Amino acid sequence: MNPARASGILLHPTSLPGPHGCGDFGDDALRFVDWLAHAGQRFWQVLPLSPPGPGYSPYMSASTHAGNPMLISTERLEESGLLDSGATAAAAESASLPASPHRADFEAVEPRRLALLRAAAERFFSDDPRFEAARDAFRSWSARESGWLDDYALFKALDGVHDHRSWTLWPVPLARREPAALAVAAREFADECRFWSFVQWQFDVQWQAVRDHARARGIGIIGDLPIYCASHSADTWVDPQLFEFDADRQPTAVAGVPPDYFSATGQLWGNPLYRWPAHAAEGYRWWIARMRSALRHADIVRIDHFRGFAGYWEVPASAQTAVGGCWRRGPGPALFEALRAELGDLPIIAEDLGTITPDVIVLRDTLGLPGMAVLQFAFGGSADNAYLPHNLERDTVVYTGTHDNDTTLGWFAQAPAEERRAVQIYLKTDGHEINWDLIHAASSSVANLAIYPFQDVLGLGSEGRMNLPSVGGAQWRWRFDWDQVVDWHAERLALIGHAHGRPAPRIAV
Repeated sequence: MNPARASGILLHPTSLPGPHGCGDFGDDALRFVDWLAHAGQRFWQVLPLSPPGPGYSPYMSASTHAGNPMLISTERLEESGLLDSGATAAAAESASLPASPHRADFEAVEPRRLALLRAAAERFFSDDPRFEAARDAFRSWSARESGWLDDYALFKALDGVHDHRSWTLWPVPLARREPAALAVAAREFADECRFWSFVQWQFDVQWQAVRDHARARGIGIIGDLPIYCASHSADTWVDPQLFEFDADRQPTAVAGVPPDYFSATGQLWGNPLYRWPAHAAEGYRWWIARMRSALRHADIVRIDHFRGFAGYWEVPASAQTAVGGCWRRGPGPALFEALRAELGDLPIIAEDLGTITPDVIVLRDTLGLPGMAVLQFAFGGSADNAYLPHNLERDTVVYTGTHDNDTTLGWFAQAPAEERRAVQIYLKTDGHEINWDLIHAASSSVANLAIYPFQDVLGLGSEGRMNLPSVGGAQWRWRFDWDQVVDWHAERLALIGHAHGRPAPRIAV
C-alpha cells in the first residue's frame, strides 16, 4: 500500500443521491468523485459491490465475483441507445416513488431496475447494427471472465426457476452438478444465462468508467472483501468441497463472533465456514481468483474480519446465538503467501477490529499489512487504549467510525457521561462539533491514511447510521442529498488535510 499520508471518505454507492430509489453509477457518482477532489481527498472507500443478500446486506452475497445490478445506471443505458430516452423516468413514474430521498427503497428499485435491464438486453442481442462492436466487446469480456461468469449466470437462471430456494433443494442432478444435467440446463436456459452475463458486463463497464473518472482526478478506490460468502451462493454450489458441509451439503457449523461491543450474545452471521485443508490442497486457487477479481474493481482492498485468517469463531449450525462457539485455527500466512506468489504485492488493509488475540497481530505484522483504528473506540478506557491518537502507528488506517458504528454525533450523544468527559478532556472540546473534532484528530494523527464516513462530514446524527450489527430490519439504506452538502464542507476538509500533510490529489490533464 502507498505509505504517503492521505485521507478519504467512506460512502457506499447505494447512498448516493438520485431520483430512482438508490444510488448508482450515474452522474451523481461522477459528481461525488469531483467533490472528493475538491475536498482534497485521495480515496473513496466503498462497501462490497457484490449483489446483496438477505436484508440487502452487501456482506451476504450470492457471488464473490459478481456486481450488484441495482448499481447499474439506466440513464447510461439510455445514453448508449440500449433504452429509449426517458425510459428510466417513465418506469419510475409508473411505480411508487421512495418515501424519503434519505432512505434507499431496494424493494422498489430491484424489480424496476431488472425490468429495464431486460429491455436493454433484448435490444442489445437483437440484430441492430448499432451494437455490433459492443457485442464483440461483450463476447471478449465474457470469455475473459468465464472462470466464474458461466457458473454464476447458470446459478442465477436456476435460482429463478426454483423460486430462490436453497440450491440444496434443487433436483439432485443439478444440486450435485452432474455434467449431463448442467449441459441440459445450460441449453434450456441459454437466453437467461446470456441476460445475467450481460448484466455483469454492464456493471463492469459502468464501474470501470467511474474508476477512470476517479483516476483522472487522482482518486483511488478502496474496496471491501468480506471474508465469508452466503450459504445460497454460486460459490458454495460450484465448490461445496471447500466449505464445512455435511453429505447433504448442509453447514455443520457457521460463522460469527463471540460477545463484543455490539452484542452481549455475540454476532451470529450464519455464513458457512471454510474447509481450510481443502483450500490448501488446491493451492488456494479459489482465493487467488477471488482476490484477482477484487483487485480489478479497486486499488486497495480492505479484507473484512481479517482476524478469521488467524483464528475464527465456529458456531454449531443449530445454535440460536454465537455464545456457544469456539475458536478454530485459520490458514495463517500460507494463504497470503500463495496470493502473493500469484498476484504480487497485495494492497490490502487488514480489518483487525473486535476480539483481537496476539496471533492476529503477529499475522498482520508478519505480512506487513496496515491495520485499522476507530476513534469511537478510543475513549472508554485508560490512556494506553491502542486507538487513542497518541498510541497510533504510521502503518494504520484510522477511522472516526465505520459502517457498523453509529455516526460520531449519534455515538457521542449516547455515550456514557464518563466517556464523553474523557473525549472532551482529550480533544479539548465542549463537544458541540464532535464530528469535526474526531475528523481533526484522525487527520492530525501519525496514521498514514485517515478515512471519514460521509455522515460525519455532513454532521448527521443517528438517522445517518448505515448498519446496526446483529439487528435485522431496514439496514444499509441511508442516503444523502446534495442539498445537505455545502461549500464549506469540502473547503474545511481540504484545509485540515493540507495542515496535516495529507495533500490534495493531482488531477490528470
